[in-house]
Amino acid sequence: MILFLAGTSDARALAIKIKEAGYRLLTTVVTENAGMEMRKAGLDVYVGRLTSEDFVRVIREQGFNAVVDASHPFAEEASKNALIGAKEADIPYIRYERESQSYENTGITMVDSYEEAAEKAAEKKGVIMLTTGSKTLQTFTQKLLNQPDTRVIARMLPRKDNMEKCEQLGLPQKDIVAIQGPFTKEFNLALYKQYGVTTMITKESGKAGSVDEKLEAAIELGIETIMIKRPKINYGNAYSDFSDILAHINEILNNPKINEDIGGNEDGFSYGI
Repeated sequence: MILFLAGTSDARALAIKIKEAGYRLLTTVVTENAGMEMRKAGLDVYVGRLTSEDFVRVIREQGFNAVVDASHPFAEEASKNALIGAKEADIPYIRYERESQSYENTGITMVDSYEEAAEKAAEKKGVIMLTTGSKTLQTFTQKLLNQPDTRVIARMLPRKDNMEKCEQLGLPQKDIVAIQGPFTKEFNLALYKQYGVTTMITKESGKAGSVDEKLEAAIELGIETIMIKRPKINYGNAYSDFSDILAHINEILNNPKINEDIGGNEDGFSYGI
């Protein structure tokens, strides 16, 4: 059995590939919406955050043989918890990492943190569009809101908790774009033009994260981009290709198909993690 950290479209695709290869797996996601997408794909899912202690306990209680971490490149806490949990429970950890891209355009400023991105944006002023999600929104609102000659437009998922967070942080409704991607280059062009964006802030999420479409639109309009680099984590066994992940799983479990020893009972998993 495999414990699989998911939550993105490419992670879902990888989970399906692993299931089709004959392995039983339990996917874990943070939001109920992501859980619904996993269920639609015919995957078993647990919705909720897991600490490193949770990982150790559930691995031992449910008898998982490996952890496959296909969480978002910026889900740093989840990956670290899974790494620690797998090590403590003494089972293999495999990381699926979206392939990195090279950004050499002169209109792109690379930074190491959200805080540095906010500081750079404060220097530039103008209309700043955030495409970095809600988790670190406070970092930007503290630095940028109420600054002279500066307007902050926040693009994020249309969730109730996100809207409540915007209200708590004092972000005006007119400066919120609540919508779910992925978005085309044309959509980004229209959005940038609508708000008169002068600086766009994004994360180094990889091609599957629709970064190219955001960048191409920004470059075409002469919009400056601030890009936050991926967290530096020593994953150990990390791959960017589905076939490499499957090959490693086959090697670990010594059988490309589930057998009775690995498969467990037919009643499925206990979701009371």
